[in-house]
Amino acid sequence: MPSPASASPPQVIDYEGSDYQQRFWEQGGRAYEDLAERSALRKLLPPAGCRLVEFGAAFGRLADLYDGYEQVLLLDYSRSLLRQAQARLGVGGRFIYVAANLYRLPLAPGVVDTAVMVRVMHHLADVPAALAQIRRAIAPGGLFVAEYASKRHLKSIARYALHRQAWSPYDPSPYEFVPLNFDFHPTWMTGQLQAAGFRMDRELAVSHFRLPLLKRLVPAETLAAMDGAVQEVGARWKLTPSVFVRCAVPGDRPASLPAELFQCPECAGALAPGQDSLDCTACGRRWPASDHLYDFKEPLDAG
Repeated sequence: MPSPASASPPQVIDYEGSDYQQRFWEQGGRAYEDLAERSALRKLLPPAGCRLVEFGAAFGRLADLYDGYEQVLLLDYSRSLLRQAQARLGVGGRFIYVAANLYRLPLAPGVVDTAVMVRVMHHLADVPAALAQIRRAIAPGGLFVAEYASKRHLKSIARYALHRQAWSPYDPSPYEFVPLNFDFHPTWMTGQLQAAGFRMDRELAVSHFRLPLLKRLVPAETLAAMDGAVQEVGARWKLTPSVFVRCAVPGDRPASLPAELFQCPECAGALAPGQDSLDCTACGRRWPASDHLYDFKEPLDAG
């Protein structure tokens, strides 16, 4: 088996230093989307568990949904967004903050029983590679709750029928509408999840009413309640811009999860505590670990 460092990982989108929290969520008129996504997650997530990881957790928007978990890993590529999460949620408690590349996860095999990924799949240039990393981190009997942006929604179907867009919503191939922003066909995404070793368990269609006029005329709470009422039945056709899926990892749940959370993302070697770092006992790389943030983006001796 080749080591994780045998090939360069795909390009990733970097939100470092961005105003994502303020511009996109707090000032972007997306209260309805936030409430609708929370409704879906409450239906799909087990209410309690041992250890959960959220991939692409950003500033911790959804962290309050994980109150029933003993330990929560918030993982993101952006250090600045994780610092915002720390400011919101505090340090030294159940939350562990991890800066890492999704294509080279520093997580030990089978280290979590539940994984969540919302509004991240559409940034992945190599979905199979990312899903393989995620699958490795989830213990047998665990669950993966994921969201993806669908290309086969009513607006795209109407625009295609009226010849107002060139790309077909029925084409199963991913569509990159701007660099590192993809929409996926539900059939294609189902195939990728199954190929990665996940067993499809439940699907929900989300954001039925993501229309500017409706969002201006109808309170967000009302729209979200309407959305929640039809998420289950809407999954039969999946004609919404957002689809949530719950996948199971085959196998029997272990009696306990591994005590060691991390491994070297470059060589998969064991890590030992150093001076403000985690040091690989195999390749010698030293990964920063200070101010309650584990940073696996670049080793201390890089360059």
